[in-house]
Amino acid sequence: MKSNLAWDDFRLVKAIADQGGLTGAATALGVNHSTVFRRLGQIEEQLGLPLFERHKTGYVATCAGEEMAVLASRMEEDVTAFDRRLAGRDVAPSGEVRVTTTDTLFLNMLLPIFAAFRKAHPAIRLDVAIGYQTLNLSKRDADVAIRASDSPGETLVGRRLATLNWAIYGRSEDGLTSEEAADPAVLFKRDWVTLGDQLGYVKAARHVRDHVAPERIALKCSAVLGLTEAVEQGIGIGPLPCFIADQRPSLKRLTAPNPDFSTGLWILTHPDIRNAPRVRAFMDFCGNELAKHRGLIEGTG
Repeated sequence: MKSNLAWDDFRLVKAIADQGGLTGAATALGVNHSTVFRRLGQIEEQLGLPLFERHKTGYVATCAGEEMAVLASRMEEDVTAFDRRLAGRDVAPSGEVRVTTTDTLFLNMLLPIFAAFRKAHPAIRLDVAIGYQTLNLSKRDADVAIRASDSPGETLVGRRLATLNWAIYGRSEDGLTSEEAADPAVLFKRDWVTLGDQLGYVKAARHVRDHVAPERIALKCSAVLGLTEAVEQGIGIGPLPCFIADQRPSLKRLTAPNPDFSTGLWILTHPDIRNAPRVRAFMDFCGNELAKHRGLIEGTG
């Protein structure tokens, strides 16, 4: 008997397999539980064989169900790749560019650049996703990423704009004692602020964790901007990006930029859309503008 399966049928089977049950699949697909239950029964009836084993703990795909789920994944990848290729054939710099970056870069560096870009290209709209998580450019979660990273991804294209440097800062009024000037290690006896455990992978956060006694860490914060405010309030000294702290007169460097804290600053996109006029216009404009601020980013001027 001819099955006449549609793409949505494959998507439904994949969702059940991924979620391990009907409720999760319904949420992922944006439909109700009964719709998923009814449609799965119809698909199995069409095929004449079960696609899932029903257990109290959830749904487990049979060999046929697993094969359909794998095929659905390949189909999804093909559809996404086709979408990217179409996006790469835009004929004019217009439409929407989805950008992912961090709040730190957005508020302290990128926002004026984005404003200037809009004046230069009013037909291009910007959709900015702010967060520390890395969005998937291959699945079009974003078109362009502006991020600090030492490993930006082998499948992406773009350029390294600068080295994003950090140093240890305190309040300008506090300064260094003669003992600390002679031996910066004495700074570890002060109260410190640092990034929270959520950002424990950041090099500067690891440095504080490895060198500062726990009782000397007065405050942890999950945001770099919050950490900057904490240093300004005198809660403790701490590592901050030079491009933020050097723009605040109330803060003073207590050490030179530490190369062990540094990361590359990149602007990246997916190869399939790199030549789309809207993406090319955005990357060229923002890349050139950010390059003008290289001294500030690297803490050299």
